[in-house]
Amino acid sequence: MNLTILTLEIRYEQDVVLTRQRARQIAELLGFDSQDQVRIATAVSEIVRNAFQYAGGGTVEFKVEGEAPQNLVVDIDDRGPGISNLKMILEGRYTSTTGMGLGIIGTQKLVDQFQIESVVGQGTKVLIYKKLPKKAPNLTSQRLDRIKQEFEERSPQNPFEEIQRQNQELLQAMAELRKREEELMQLNRELEDTNRGVVALYAELDEKADFLQKANELKTRFFSNMSHEFRTPLNSVISLSRILLAHMDGSLTTEQEKQVTFIQKAAEGLLELINDLLDLAKVEAGKTTVHPSDFEVSDLFGALRGMLRPLIAYNSSVALIFDEPVGLPTLHTDEGKVAQILRNFISNALKYTEQGEVRVTAMMTGDTITFSVADTGIGIAPSDGERIFEDFVQIESELQKRVKGTGLGLPLSRKLAQLLGGDVSLKSELGQGSTFFASIPLVYTGSNTTLTLPSPTWQVDPERFPVLVVEDNDETLLIYEKCLQASNYQMISATTVNQAKQALQKFRPVAIILDILLQEQNTWSFLAEIKDNDVTRHIPIIVVTVIDNEKQVLASGANEFLIKPVDRLLLLTKLDTLVKQDKLQKLLLIDDDLASRYVLKQLLTNTSLHILEAANGSEGLRLAESEKPQAIVLDLNMPGINGMEVLNQLKSNPITSAIPVILNTSKPLEGEEQNYLAKNCVAIITKQTSSQAEASTQLRQALVTAGLILNHN
Repeated sequence: MNLTILTLEIRYEQDVVLTRQRARQIAELLGFDSQDQVRIATAVSEIVRNAFQYAGGGTVEFKVEGEAPQNLVVDIDDRGPGISNLKMILEGRYTSTTGMGLGIIGTQKLVDQFQIESVVGQGTKVLIYKKLPKKAPNLTSQRLDRIKQEFEERSPQNPFEEIQRQNQELLQAMAELRKREEELMQLNRELEDTNRGVVALYAELDEKADFLQKANELKTRFFSNMSHEFRTPLNSVISLSRILLAHMDGSLTTEQEKQVTFIQKAAEGLLELINDLLDLAKVEAGKTTVHPSDFEVSDLFGALRGMLRPLIAYNSSVALIFDEPVGLPTLHTDEGKVAQILRNFISNALKYTEQGEVRVTAMMTGDTITFSVADTGIGIAPSDGERIFEDFVQIESELQKRVKGTGLGLPLSRKLAQLLGGDVSLKSELGQGSTFFASIPLVYTGSNTTLTLPSPTWQVDPERFPVLVVEDNDETLLIYEKCLQASNYQMISATTVNQAKQALQKFRPVAIILDILLQEQNTWSFLAEIKDNDVTRHIPIIVVTVIDNEKQVLASGANEFLIKPVDRLLLLTKLDTLVKQDKLQKLLLIDDDLASRYVLKQLLTNTSLHILEAANGSEGLRLAESEKPQAIVLDLNMPGINGMEVLNQLKSNPITSAIPVILNTSKPLEGEEQNYLAKNCVAIITKQTSSQAEASTQLRQALVTAGLILNHN
């Protein structure tokens, strides 16, 4: 849409004042606040004054362009000599005794968009853009007619407007014109000084904005650092709680299990709060990056259905329904952020709906996909419709006291939708349920600054098994590194699919750990590509993700499936099973005590391990070099060559240095000796255990850490 509001000719100096007045009046009629009215009037009069002073006049056209949002556009043309040093002026390198160029630089700071074209000898064209306020109604032909009528009804606001009109009608009154022109020149000089003052004021405001931006960046950095510091112990608490609740180290009493469950839920709630705080801070500081990709609404709904299945299990009286999307085109936007918005909507709906249903739909409206999440829950009063999108706001109710929340999910959802070019809205009535809407443009048109990163280099340790980990989360990569650092496996990381493909060209991993929800690219196609390639199809793949879609993962060709956060021993066991499933595993016992060797063999009678025995250190060193076992269990106190000397010789021999050593001793370890043994042994177990079950658990965990597969015979 292109609607012209007013066109003015700039012939006389008083026309500059008239143009300024009309600019302010138009801005007022279009709904701009008083501050923006001053900005627009100042910017227009500064450029018009330049046109009159340096080109002898020109034309000014006020118009509105666009659909949603609409822009006020001011087109200023002159047929003067043009600007020969325009580039230097725009770069701020031009100095002039007359002030030439300052108006152009100042005007750029007052408007949303500024364009200037100048051809020497042909004139200059300036376009000034200012977005219409969001609350202002769109300009239509009917509204334009009303604005023009209001212009006609308005009388001049000062005597100079009347003089300007009289001078245009009575060109012969030269004496009167000269007097008025002198007054107008004085007024223009005052306006020029005022304009420069306003420009200086806005420059100062820009400095304040920069300061606030830096403060936001510091806040984001603080949240990022603190969230990392909080997440590490919280993940540990959650993982340890799961181990206790799984009775891996013995059974719990009913009261203990209840207490551990409370600990786990409290840690998960705190982790959710930290994640929301970090996401919100990143969006506010403009540090959130959009990763657009092509995806189908049906695939998105399928992933959400699997992810939210555990929430439904706790409340069988509420049905979660995803209406099958029909005829919807492929979206090109950030799938992860759209999923996060809908996940917040759905989890809230399930919390505040005691019975009935939660229905998720999607429909096409123009070039926008509108997602809706409707529930039959407690509803929201109209007065609270906007408050719930404020940070940390939670509406008081009886149900609110029984459910947990951070008060950040809905504000974060709105900011994420706006980041994608859309918005969220609400339709609700107390006692009748609520419907949350998220309108997302079909194609993301924003831009992100992408750094060109150098191709990664990988150093493969020849004494360890390389495992390619395809994961884009730094904290998860750190967890994998900790899980594998004391094993025979070396982690080789890739944060994108392209990096993973480069890695496969440089080396052949024994296994691949793959996150199926990378933000940048679709890893489903990468998984299919690996399994379709004759060179890589034999590489075992373990998919580790947050979405419970095991059937789809295994059907796509993956060998194993795990849910984050993954347990270390479980991950090592899966790797050992996939990597060494057809290999004979040898375990060497070096202990001078026959009874101790017998006890160890009894603990391993139901495994497929081939056990070798050495009654002293010398024999143990010989067997280690000739048999090359997959692991060694070593006693510390032995006659002749003791365990410490055996360990030193094993690590100094290139043939045996990579064999994992498990220390089995009854001797208390202290100081430097303990540090040295902990550094050179994958595990230290004690012979002094209270029960056979404890001894068996201790030994098996150590063997798994060493990389052995404990298959049952």
